[in-house]
Amino acid sequence: MHRTATQKTATRKTAMHKTLVVTNDFPPRPGGIQAFLHNMALRLDPERLVVYASTWKRGREGAEASAAFDAEQPFTVVRDATTMLLPTPGATRTAVRLLREHGCTSVWFGAAAPLGLMAPALRKAGAERLVATTHGHEAGWAQLPAARQLLRRIGESTDTITYLGEYTRSRIATALTPDAASRMAQLPPGVDEKTFHPGSGGDVVRARLGLTDRPVVVCVSRLVPRKGQDTLILAMPRILAAEPDAVLLIVGGGPYEKELRKLARETRVTDSVRFTGTLPWSELPAHYGAGDVFAMPCRTRRGGLDVEGLGIVYLEASATGLPVVAGDSGGAPDAVLDGETGWVVRGGSVEETAERITVLLGDAELRRRMGERGREWVEEKWRWDLLAEKLKALL
Repeated sequence: MHRTATQKTATRKTAMHKTLVVTNDFPPRPGGIQAFLHNMALRLDPERLVVYASTWKRGREGAEASAAFDAEQPFTVVRDATTMLLPTPGATRTAVRLLREHGCTSVWFGAAAPLGLMAPALRKAGAERLVATTHGHEAGWAQLPAARQLLRRIGESTDTITYLGEYTRSRIATALTPDAASRMAQLPPGVDEKTFHPGSGGDVVRARLGLTDRPVVVCVSRLVPRKGQDTLILAMPRILAAEPDAVLLIVGGGPYEKELRKLARETRVTDSVRFTGTLPWSELPAHYGAGDVFAMPCRTRRGGLDVEGLGIVYLEASATGLPVVAGDSGGAPDAVLDGETGWVVRGGSVEETAERITVLLGDAELRRRMGERGREWVEEKWRWDLLAEKLKALL
C-alpha cells in the first residue's frame, strides 16, 4: 500500500518512540511503589524503555545488589551512585543526557515529588510527553505551604499528573492550577491475578504453621503503626470469645514488630498471634491464601501526613478470594467495594474491627460470596495489563 510522506514520518516517529523513567523507587529497593513501577515497566516494550534510578544502598553491597537486579531486566537501567536521587543540577544533566542519547520522547517520573521538578529541563531537551505519578506522600505535600508550591510547579510543567484514587486526587488537586488539575488521570497499581489466586498454596502454609483446622485472620503488610496490626491484636480477645480457635497471622517485618509482640503478651493472646517476619515476595501469595479473612484496619496519623495512599494488599487479598476488612485511612476505601468485597471500618476502632471479623469467621457463605466478588472485581478493573495500557496511552 502506498504511504504518503506524512504517514512515513509518523511511522518513523512511532517506531523511534522511547520512554525515560526517572525514579528513586525501583527494585531491589523493597516497597509497594517500587513493585508498582517495576510491574509497569515489565509491561512496556523493553526496547523502548530506559530507567534512570538511584542505587539501593551505599557501599559495595548496595551496588552489587542493584547490578545483579539490573542484569536480569529486559530493558536498560542506569544507576546514579547516590541512594537518593534529587532534582539537582547534576542529576538533571544526567537525565537530559540519557534522554538525548537514547532518543527518548517521553518521560515518566515514578514519583512526582520531587523529581518532577526536572520536567522543564527535559521538555527543553526534547521530551514531548511528561507524566508524573503520585502516590500517598504527595497528598501530604499538598497540605504544606512550601511543598504545595513545588507540586504546583510540577503540575504546570508536566502533561499529566496521575493519582491512585479519589482521596489522593481530591487533595493533590487543591495544590495545582485548575488547568493542571483538569489534566490529572487515574493510574493505580495493579494486581497479578495469575499469581494471586485462590489456589496459591495456602493449605501448605497452614499445615506448616499448624493452623490447618483453625480460623485464620491474615494481615500482610510492613509493620508500622499506620497499618493497624496493633488494633488487630487488641481485637483478638473479642474475636476469641466467639471463635476460640482463631489465629491472627501477621505477615511481614518492620520497625513496629517489637512493640506488637509486647502488646500480644500484655493482651494475653500470644498463643493466638503468629508473626512470620519478613518474607520474600514469592511466598506472599501462599500466605494470603492461608487466611479465611484478610484484615488491615489502617488509620491516618500525624495530622494527615501519614496516610494510606491506596492499599494494594486489599486487592491482592481479593484476588486470592478473601473477604477484606479495611481501615478508612486515605485511599484505602478505594480498594474495597464496601459491603460487596468486604467492609471498611474506622481506622483504629477495636470494636468495629472485632465485630466485622467475627461476623466473617462465623459465616462461610458470606466469606465465599465476598471473596468471589473480590476476585471478579480485580479481574474487571485491577489487572496489570489493563493499567499498563492506560500508562502507554498517557505516554
